[in-house]
Amino acid sequence: MQLIDTNPEDSKALDGPAPVEATVLDAGRVEDLPPGTCRTIEITSGRELALYNVNGEFYATENSCPHRSAPLADGDLCGHVIECYLHGWQFDVRTGECLTVPEKIRTYEVVIEDGLVKVVV
Repeated sequence: MQLIDTNPEDSKALDGPAPVEATVLDAGRVEDLPPGTCRTIEITSGRELALYNVNGEFYATENSCPHRSAPLADGDLCGHVIECYLHGWQFDVRTGECLTVPEKIRTYEVVIEDGLVKVVV
């Protein structure tokens, strides 16, 4: 069977998943998170993100260490590396790559608009 699109202006792709709308979360003002610090951002469904300020550049990751689910925002931030306080696993906040074992955490886009920090989830 051949599918023919008779209305291409209004059509959607016939194969592949439909695009998902991104949600933008307001994470506070730039000055609320000084350089070299991180904090927990609560999102829906009880999930949390960790937000980091590395020398004026903002990054966001999931907030749970894959080893024992400790909150990463409670760890030590040194440059682009967050270290889990529980067992010392280290993650690059830019990529989510674990520097300790072959694991990875999810990262999220951060946008600064008019002095507001916004996280795209």
